[in-house]
Amino acid sequence: MFKGIRLIDKLERERKLLAEEYLFMLHIRDAKTVQYLFERAREVRQIYYRKDVYIRGLIELTNYCRKNCFYCGIRASNKNIERYRLTQEEILACCHEGYDLGFRTFVLQGGEDMNYSDDKMVKIITAIKCQHPDCAVTLSIGERNYESYKKYKEAGADRFLLRHETSDALHYRQLHPQEMSSDERKQCLQNLKELGYQFGTGFMVGSPFQTPELLVKDLLFIQDMNPQMIGIGPFIPHHDTPFASEKAGSVELTLYLLAILRLMLPQALLPATTALGTLDEAGRERGILAGANVLMPNLSPLKVRKKYMIYDNKIATGLEAAESLKRLKENIAKIGYQIVETRGDYKN
Repeated sequence: MFKGIRLIDKLERERKLLAEEYLFMLHIRDAKTVQYLFERAREVRQIYYRKDVYIRGLIELTNYCRKNCFYCGIRASNKNIERYRLTQEEILACCHEGYDLGFRTFVLQGGEDMNYSDDKMVKIITAIKCQHPDCAVTLSIGERNYESYKKYKEAGADRFLLRHETSDALHYRQLHPQEMSSDERKQCLQNLKELGYQFGTGFMVGSPFQTPELLVKDLLFIQDMNPQMIGIGPFIPHHDTPFASEKAGSVELTLYLLAILRLMLPQALLPATTALGTLDEAGRERGILAGANVLMPNLSPLKVRKKYMIYDNKIATGLEAAESLKRLKENIAKIGYQIVETRGDYKN
């Protein structure tokens, strides 16, 4: 216990640990160490972000995808889902509704759908920024080349989220088909960083074949990359994937890792993810209490929300829905925090 507390203090002070120290942290997790870690994460979060919680309006623009990741329900080879694409007009309508609700960041997320060409994406980004110049646009549309990312940035995109999922090449191969490359994913992240995006990465907690040693490699990778955003959430299986019978990841371990990441990168934008809320009804609130400072309610049209099912039982209504923002604000207020209606940029 005492060694764990000393390591927490070291992480807060130096913002990094050695591999063997992270591994020790992952193995101990006794009640007092966990409590102390969460307390320190909340204190550090408050230095930079006070008790503010930023909201992003999530717009799931397409469930078509050219990739075949073994864990994802919208993988290209899944023939059992009804595919859809939102038009530019539908996307702008989501933004208009979101703006009226108080959202000042819109997250365009989708499968790797090349029907959304560079020209189409530039038009969408430009239109959003023209109609809502005081808002940020975040993209989460997967791997594109350097020139594509450059065009989106020049059109007005502010942020880009691309989870690396695992930094270990062998583990990456176990989670993805052979034609996908861990090196290519990492190069995309380097390109985003070079282009000046507020960029984000992240990983699944409890994915198949994952070990504590692999989690340590992920922590060291993030420590080295120094992203502005980090998205982690528990792995949840989908019934139409090769991992249908695999066990879901741990909410408790996800919260523990969120707190570690808050101490490692005190200024980071850390979402309490939908996956947390799917496995635990209070998952979002617990994520905030572990150091997270971002929530992403769903702004997608109601008719498509059930079609963007990347894992089983994904929540898209209730407190996850943008329409329930009032109740979400009340729930966050109950734990002593407040949802604020700003862009919620990274604090330099």
